[in-house]
Amino acid sequence: MQARPLLHVLAMSACVASLAAMPACRDQPGPPSPVPPELPGPPKTSTMPDASLGPTLSDLLDGGGAAVGMPGRFVPERVQGEGAAMGTHLAFAGYTTPSVDAKKVHETFDAAIAEIRRVEALMTTWRPDSEISKINAAAGKSAVPVGDETLKIIKESIHTSEISEGTFDITFQTLHGLWKFDEDLDPHPAADTAIKARLPFVGFKNIVVDDTKKTVMLAKDKTQIGLGGIAKGYAVDRAVAILDKAGLTSFFVQAGGDLFARGRKPDGSEWQAGIRDPRGPESKWFAKLPLSDHAFSTAGDYERSYVVGGKRYHHILDPRTGYPATACRSVTIWATSALVADEIDDAVFILGPKKGLDLVESLDGVAAVIVDAKNNLWVSKRLQGKLEVVGVPSEGL
Repeated sequence: MQARPLLHVLAMSACVASLAAMPACRDQPGPPSPVPPELPGPPKTSTMPDASLGPTLSDLLDGGGAAVGMPGRFVPERVQGEGAAMGTHLAFAGYTTPSVDAKKVHETFDAAIAEIRRVEALMTTWRPDSEISKINAAAGKSAVPVGDETLKIIKESIHTSEISEGTFDITFQTLHGLWKFDEDLDPHPAADTAIKARLPFVGFKNIVVDDTKKTVMLAKDKTQIGLGGIAKGYAVDRAVAILDKAGLTSFFVQAGGDLFARGRKPDGSEWQAGIRDPRGPESKWFAKLPLSDHAFSTAGDYERSYVVGGKRYHHILDPRTGYPATACRSVTIWATSALVADEIDDAVFILGPKKGLDLVESLDGVAAVIVDAKNNLWVSKRLQGKLEVVGVPSEGL
């Protein structure tokens, strides 16, 4: 394996692999929180109905970046905001511009929160009147008319299932209730007989989309879908569009474990996001990544989980087996949209580092950082020279 100076800070206990080299040595899938793009700050968790876990605004620190102005010149002001939607904490930060003052920035944050809540109303499974709930209620019976957005996200989900060997699959919702990792935490693995009974109804090929009629039908009566692994990323992208349209040029939007950073801070530095040590304390990250006009999402086995009989069980289920995936400890995806980062992190987590990196490298503008099940570190080509490794992932179960 070719040595890279960037990674020399790693000790022998955590080997590093590039895409070309082998290492030397959610019942609702959804990514846990990365450290937000202002280091330092430990992630806090909250449980969300349809997606992942995320930190609170108290974890966000300024970290500098304000311009030093000359008398009479405009000096950008940092503005922060927060809210709640999709069962998780929302955090915003941005800098004023000559045409967008602090009051307008706050108004724009409010509009972005309203947009995220609108997406939630369409795509949650926690409301019986959502389009997804209506599709589930009609499973095996009839097709359901849906709006353009829901149709688009379901078609995108099917496409990602096709390119990921079915590891990303919104019919994972069929397994809902067998594993309990949320408020109903029950540290008892699901019964094998119960999993086997539901597996025949899991599979993206059970989703029938009619583009002409704009309908979605589930072919089997016990098949269910959930957009917990993609809807929040889409909602972040919609919030970004609101801020872009308002004229903001330097900001980030974070919804739980999904975030997007636009532009650079006024001093020219990029936003920074930390990658949490999957076996370390909440405040420890082993690497940090600069973000400009990119999204960042992490899937990990350490947030919604429990250990029984010397084995860790967690919320990222392999839809092919019905059991928690075992190939990785954490996967961080860097992409040009939050939607792509949100859906691809789970797929790579389940595929494992070799096939996962093959998938990542096949996608334009996508990159990954993986800590595999044996605590080896893998960095895809597009992040070599960008990722700064600052520590060693901890050992542990």
